[in-house]
Amino acid sequence: MTSSGISLDLWLSVLQKLEPKLQRGMFVTWFRDTTILGREEKTIIIGLSLPMFLNWHLEHYQGMTLEILREMDPTIEKIVYQVDGSLKGDRERTIDLLQHFPEQKKRKLPKKNEVKLAEGLTSKIINPRYTLDNFVVGPMNRLAHAACMAVGNNPGGKYNPLFIYGGVGLGKTHLLQATGNAILKSIPQATIIYVTTEEFTNQTIEAIQNQKMDQFRRRYRQVDVLIIDDVQFLAKTDRTQEEFFHTFNALYEDNKQVIISADRSPEQLTLLQDRILSRFERGMIADVQLPDYETRLAILTEKAQEYELFIDQKVLQFIAEHATKNVRELEGILMQAVAQYELEHCMPTVRSIAEIMTKLHKDPYDEEEMVGFEKSPQKRATLQDILEGVSRYYSVSVSDMIGQSRVREILMPRQIAMFMSKKHLRMSYVRIGENFSHRDHTTVMHAVEKIETKMNDDTQLMREVRAIEKELELSEKK
Repeated sequence: MTSSGISLDLWLSVLQKLEPKLQRGMFVTWFRDTTILGREEKTIIIGLSLPMFLNWHLEHYQGMTLEILREMDPTIEKIVYQVDGSLKGDRERTIDLLQHFPEQKKRKLPKKNEVKLAEGLTSKIINPRYTLDNFVVGPMNRLAHAACMAVGNNPGGKYNPLFIYGGVGLGKTHLLQATGNAILKSIPQATIIYVTTEEFTNQTIEAIQNQKMDQFRRRYRQVDVLIIDDVQFLAKTDRTQEEFFHTFNALYEDNKQVIISADRSPEQLTLLQDRILSRFERGMIADVQLPDYETRLAILTEKAQEYELFIDQKVLQFIAEHATKNVRELEGILMQAVAQYELEHCMPTVRSIAEIMTKLHKDPYDEEEMVGFEKSPQKRATLQDILEGVSRYYSVSVSDMIGQSRVREILMPRQIAMFMSKKHLRMSYVRIGENFSHRDHTTVMHAVEKIETKMNDDTQLMREVRAIEKELELSEKK
């Protein structure tokens, strides 16, 4: 075994190499309260503070971590993980990530969310996270996605202009910015302006007031791709429509790509000039509609993976079933679940999601179909409810918990189930033992007392038990 000081220094070096490879939120979430517990010959033992971290590290970070360790010491051949709840908050054995890896302040841009492309020419920043590959395709957006793919591969081609329309929060902005990213990937030197109609209008008014319309026109004529969002707001001023018309014509005649979005189809934009609408109709028109259940579930699954969040498929199905307004609503609820997990270290459940939706004024209980449990907090739990609740939380089977298995990962959930049966169901030790493979009542008594005692000192265990109780709507009576 190495000494704790050497282990900590080695782990800090590993984290310094890992941190640039990961999103900051994911790095802080999954590597806090971790450490190297020791070394046995050619194997490094890495400590994790929570059981729920184990599978995620094994699946996502084990290879990366081993590769970095082997760069530092080629004699290392293997790493194993060990869950140690006492690591939580122990700064003598773990690294304080916020101290060693402070969040870097980003360079201020000329204006919020803008980037300067040339003298007098600015654009909203195109989010690099928006790509055509990570856009979830379904029956309601397949045509729009295919059109964006075609434009990304051949800007200024037959799909010019590209007009995408649909309601709020359905993915239009994602498609617009993803198409811009696709063009930049194939033509890095391309000059792309992404602007909202409101910003285009403000720039036009400012140029008129300052008598700089000639400069304004020249700047927009030099771009390779113009992406303009929410063109329905162009109806506000005739002068803005006039300038947009001439800018559009100049770019179109020069085979420059124009990409436009709106909340309705061109024929419904009755306040726009007919000559503008006729230009829109020259190219490709595609709509995005409300996603169906399967697409909503696919979007949630994709986002959960992006945030590296372990979440039960039943929870995602619940959100997909009840959040039907738009994609933005789906993502908002999932982000609330992510925040709850990071702050409370409590895995999202169907019930916790239902509470989140209620707080967001999207109460799923308002629907005629219930979702498998009563809204009333007066529901009386059963032993089976407790077994299934503990089973879901710790990802162990009910049969293992009530069976004879002595595996360490089973012992704690089994003892918690016994403790909760005594506390909430008022079952005798003898009866509890009978339901757990006829164990002796003294074994049950020891398990209950052990959990009671440990909860007084182990705040993490207390939170875990409280989370299960909350899910099962169990009262705090003793």
